[in-house]
Order: sequence, then C-alpha cells, then structure tokens
Amino acid sequence: MKRNTSLQGLALQKFKKNLWGVLSFWYIVLCLFVGVFAYFLAPDSSENANSMALSIHSKRPGFSVQVIELPNPNAGEQSWLSKSFFGNEYPDEIIPVESYRKEGAQLFYQDYGVKDPALENEIVLTQFNSDFSSEHIYEKTYWLGTDKYGRDLLSRMLIGLRISFSVGFISVFISLLLGLFLGSISGYYGSKIDAAVMWLINVTWSIPTLLLVIAITLALGKGFWQVFIAVGLTMWVEVARVVRGQVMSVKSSQFVTAARALGFKNQRIIVKHILPNVLAPVIVISAANFAAAILIESGLSFLGIGAQPPTPSWGAMIKDHYSYIILGKAYLAIIPGLGIMSLVMAFMLIGNALRDALDVKN
Repeated sequence: MKRNTSLQGLALQKFKKNLWGVLSFWYIVLCLFVGVFAYFLAPDSSENANSMALSIHSKRPGFSVQVIELPNPNAGEQSWLSKSFFGNEYPDEIIPVESYRKEGAQLFYQDYGVKDPALENEIVLTQFNSDFSSEHIYEKTYWLGTDKYGRDLLSRMLIGLRISFSVGFISVFISLLLGLFLGSISGYYGSKIDAAVMWLINVTWSIPTLLLVIAITLALGKGFWQVFIAVGLTMWVEVARVVRGQVMSVKSSQFVTAARALGFKNQRIIVKHILPNVLAPVIVISAANFAAAILIESGLSFLGIGAQPPTPSWGAMIKDHYSYIILGKAYLAIIPGLGIMSLVMAFMLIGNALRDALDVKN
C-alpha cells in the first residue's frame, strides 16, 4: 500500500493523531449541520422561535404542560423552502391550559396556573372550519425549559447556533479578504506601500477591539448584517501582519525569481506562487478568529448592539436572564453560556491541532 508522502498527506496524518482536534472537528461539523437545519430540528418552528406563552415563563428543563394549538386565521402562502430555512411566518397560537372541556362547537378551558373553575375561556371551533381536531390538544414538553417570555429555550438555542456560525463564517471571510490583500501587497512591494499598510495596521491595532466594533456598529446601525461587517473589519489586522511577514520571507525564494525571469506579472506571482505557500499559518489564525468572532458577537448582543430581538442570540439570551442566577434559575443563563464556551473551545482546539499538523519542523 502506497503511503501519501505529500505535505498535505503528512499534515492530515498528524491531525488524525490529535484526539482533541478530531473530536473538535466532528463537534463543529455537528453544530454546522444543526445550524443549517435548525428549523427542521427545533420544536418551535416559528420564525426566530418566537412563540410566546407568558403563563409558562421561566420553567425548568423537562417541563410538560397540556396545550391547545389554535390554527392561525391569518395564515398565508409560504414556500416550503422559506419555511424550512427561515421559519414559519404564520405559526399557530399555543395556549397552555390546566384543563379543558369540549361541548359541541365550543371549547372551554382554564389557562395554565388558573385554578378557579369560574374563570373559563371559550373558543368557538366553527371559526376554524375543519382545521381544528383532537390532534390540536396535546401535552408539550420543553426539554430545556422556557425563557422569561415563555418561549422554548431549546428552539432558541438551536436557531441561535445559526447566528453564531453565520457571524463566524462571514467575519472570517471579510478578514481574510482584507488581510490577504493588504498583507500580500505590503510584503511584496515594500517601500511606501508597506509603510502605508503598516501605519493602517498599527492604528487599527491600537484601538481596543470591542471599542472599534461598537463604533463601527453604531455607524452602520444596529442589526444582523451590521454585526458581520463590524466584526470582520476588526479581525483583518492579525491576518495582514502574518501574511506580510510570510510574503517577505518567501518572495526571495528561487521559484519566485524564476517566475519573474519568465516574465510573469506581479499579480500572478503573488496569487499563483506566493500565497499558496503562506496559507498554513493563515488557516490556524482563521480558526482562532472564528472563535473570537463568536465571542465578540455574543458580547455585542449582551450589550444590546448586536443581533436585535426577536432574533435569537446566545449573548442576548444571557443578557435577558443573567439576573435569574440569584433567583434560583441560573440555568436560563448557564445554558447559552455553555453553548458559547463549547463552540469557542472547539475552534481553539482545532486551531491548536492545525498548528501542530502544519508545523513542518515536527
């Protein structure tokens, strides 16, 4: 059996020997799958998992209650693709109840927490035509409990995972575009271009990351996409510095001299010959930046300038419930905190594993 002796093959073999790196890789793949198909997996498939039932707010994990599901009378047409990946725009109303009784075309029920039989509510079932059946009355279990608005915490966690991954991917992509471009031209051309780029790097580096993100977010406005841009524009500096140093050391190599002798243009030499040879440290930095992007987004959402309600964000979930830590319901803040911690740790571990695998000295 022929062994793969290429640099890529050797790096892959070394990576496979790193237990924590492999476990982190598969954990990230699992999280990515869950994030993409969140609305398939979430018990609450409404848009942003925003179905509220205030009577069951702040319930413990595993809480079960009998509910009446009322079809939405304003439901319109929504494509299957939109419903699968962006949630149901016309969710049914969920009413937690203590008890109910059906008399002909009328349904009488007591709201959850109400014990007085005289306080009954009435629903005329004929308004739903044939849409209402016995299947609309069932016992619903909230596996991670409910938040302070009575929303399903598990569904919010699953869809919040998509937010974290989206911020990580897009922010790292923006940082790579800027970092590779500025770092490569700075290291290759040197002189005044290098001085200008280094001045820009030093100025950006001197500003605290969180402060710079807040300034960019306030300039662009609060919102989902603004967070992506703001975080991406703050993480290119480290990529640019590393790429600049690598390009400066590689541009004097013989294969670059040979490319110049063959008359290749500078742009081709940079893109085709130099950058492929300096990507190893960039890959490691990207893994660390992915973790940093998740932390920054969570911090911004905690401060109220990240993803805006009702968009589920793990940082915003901690903000909404951190006061519950002293009220005996700490899990409302601990669960999203553990989500952030586990995902960030996975990216840091896979970054360390990639660093060891791509180190040609070992």
